[in-house]
Amino acid sequence: MKKTTRKKEEKVALLGLGLENQSLLKFLIKKYPKLDLTICDLRNENEINKILKKIKINKKIKLQTERSFNINLDKFSLLFRSPGWPISCPGIQQALQAGSKLSSPMNLFFQLCPSKNIIGVSGSKGKGTTSSLIFEIIKNNGKKCFLGGNIGIAPFEFINKIKKEDFIVLELSSFQLEDLNYSPQIAVLTNIFKEHLSSADPFNPNFHKNFKFYLDAKVNITAYQNKKNYLVANKKLEKYLKKYKVESQIIYFQKSKTKSKLVGDFNQENIAAAESVAKILKIKKEIVQKTINKFTNLEHRLEFVRSLSNVNYFDNSFSTTPESTIADLKSFKQNIILLAGGSDKGANFTNLAKEIKKRVKLIIFFPGKGSERIIKSLNLIDFPSKKIKLSPSMKTAVNLAFKNSKGGDTVLLSTACASFGIFKNYKERGSLFQEEIKKL
Repeated sequence: MKKTTRKKEEKVALLGLGLENQSLLKFLIKKYPKLDLTICDLRNENEINKILKKIKINKKIKLQTERSFNINLDKFSLLFRSPGWPISCPGIQQALQAGSKLSSPMNLFFQLCPSKNIIGVSGSKGKGTTSSLIFEIIKNNGKKCFLGGNIGIAPFEFINKIKKEDFIVLELSSFQLEDLNYSPQIAVLTNIFKEHLSSADPFNPNFHKNFKFYLDAKVNITAYQNKKNYLVANKKLEKYLKKYKVESQIIYFQKSKTKSKLVGDFNQENIAAAESVAKILKIKKEIVQKTINKFTNLEHRLEFVRSLSNVNYFDNSFSTTPESTIADLKSFKQNIILLAGGSDKGANFTNLAKEIKKRVKLIIFFPGKGSERIIKSLNLIDFPSKKIKLSPSMKTAVNLAFKNSKGGDTVLLSTACASFGIFKNYKERGSLFQEEIKKL
């Protein structure tokens, strides 16, 4: 089909009103008050208006919602895509054919950011912890530093505060990276394994066609780097990176030997990544060491909750893949009571089942297709059915864990699955877990 172009009025659409586009909307209204803006979102007008009221948008904004959310997108000259909105969406593809331009809040941030001292951190897991640790190290080195991105802080919230000499640390998801036309000066890849290969989140239906597409999205963090830039990458990724043309200087890291308060052996790799960045920035070892010594697990990331009757309770609700749950299980001795399962993200649970058989004395499942698939994998290796329990709620799950625990046990929330179903998101799941434990 021949590509056609036609002139269109300067109309801008925000595809999805998530955190990034909320922040972008506020920025655009302030910077370009006469801009013709439309919000396209699957939710109804009432829900969108509630969000607009919450973020204090008083200007009348055009809305295109529900069944019409992705219709006639070709009438807009510029589309700002939320990370959860798939590029393959027919509405986007039709608009691109008609000459519309596709961008994103992250693309615009890179374009407008007053400082080029940007450190971008990505990976299947560990990117939040690594980003936060790098941020703390730079701050403790006496530099002004901002932390944002996928970690939950939209960068347009602080763009007006950034000065040329300041530093910015961005946690970047594969969905933010897949169409990013810029690269940070220092890119970090913590690890990569199969993730986001099917849609599990009703509010973020985006997913990657296969592992190669996912890998391409992650490695795109380096696409616009040059020989003066750096890629700090896990040594385990060397086999993948050899297949890509990476122009920047590659520094590989392995597990750090630096002691810390972080629970989880896998965090030694996150520490090593942060130490590598600090070395590039020529930050003194004493500052790095002092920062690492004080740094603790982030909320819902293998966070220690409570010790009761010599039973320790840990919350890693952020663990939504079998690989991250395997890493959690290896961080403790045997006698683990595991709370797991939920929505399916298209992962393979074979290796997880083997690790559960080695280390778990009881597993309690939440409802969901992911749970069903893990149970099938456990059945294939003759995991005792008496060690499997089902729970309809967090309250029931925590009480089951409490009743079946004894001194020396570890109760671990590490689900290997997405939360959607009986929980809104991983944060709600983790918060409910902690609330129920504190009631015991």
